[in-house]
Amino acid sequence: MSDRGERALDPADTEVPAAEVELAPAATVVLLRDGPAGIEALLLRRNPDLAFHGGAWVFPGGRVDAQDAARAGTADRFGVTAARHAAARELTEEADLVAPVEDLVPWSHWVTPPGPPRRFATWFFVAAEAEVEDVVVDGDEIHASDWVTPAAAFARCTAREMDLAPPTWLTLRQVAELGSVSAVLTHADARDELRYEPRISRDTTGALVSLYQGDAGWPTGDATVDGARHRLIWAEAGYRFERSP
Repeated sequence: MSDRGERALDPADTEVPAAEVELAPAATVVLLRDGPAGIEALLLRRNPDLAFHGGAWVFPGGRVDAQDAARAGTADRFGVTAARHAAARELTEEADLVAPVEDLVPWSHWVTPPGPPRRFATWFFVAAEAEVEDVVVDGDEIHASDWVTPAAAFARCTAREMDLAPPTWLTLRQVAELGSVSAVLTHADARDELRYEPRISRDTTGALVSLYQGDAGWPTGDATVDGARHRLIWAEAGYRFERSP
């Protein structure tokens, strides 16, 4: 977690009304492998000079363009079919790795909360590393790569050595709970994708909170409301996830 990321989500710092920011379609690949210490995910570090999540560690991904939709045989750039092609293309462009389009399994769909000057509707796909290959980044948009266990990523995030956006952090937590690549893929195949439309607020302690559907405060965007919990709290010692049974 970083101060840069917290300021970007603070509702008090909103510069652009939500109605004036057009959503852009995007896609990302949560590429996984089973390592000696448990499940590992590929993370890429974005160029610190980039305006959107500069310096953050992210899964490979980017915008869905018209060519992705054309390859998918659809005119809908926001749909899952075009997003699959975009995710596969971005994996090759950013990490020089190949994942067959048909092997990408929908995991979740995130919509950037109001506030930032850029907002995305992003499909997250999970996939297994097809074969052992070296990751090669372009040195321009992407500056570094690492295969990490969720536990290692969380520790580095808490130590402020790795900037993770809430969707990245929460996705790592979800795959960690399942424990293996096969379990993640089986789970993804057996259910509909998770849907997230975060609303950003502050709780009674003043901590920044990402509210998700199912939280008592989500309908109004008020993190101080009593009731069911489904939220990510930006605590001093790192993120803290709360969800009611």
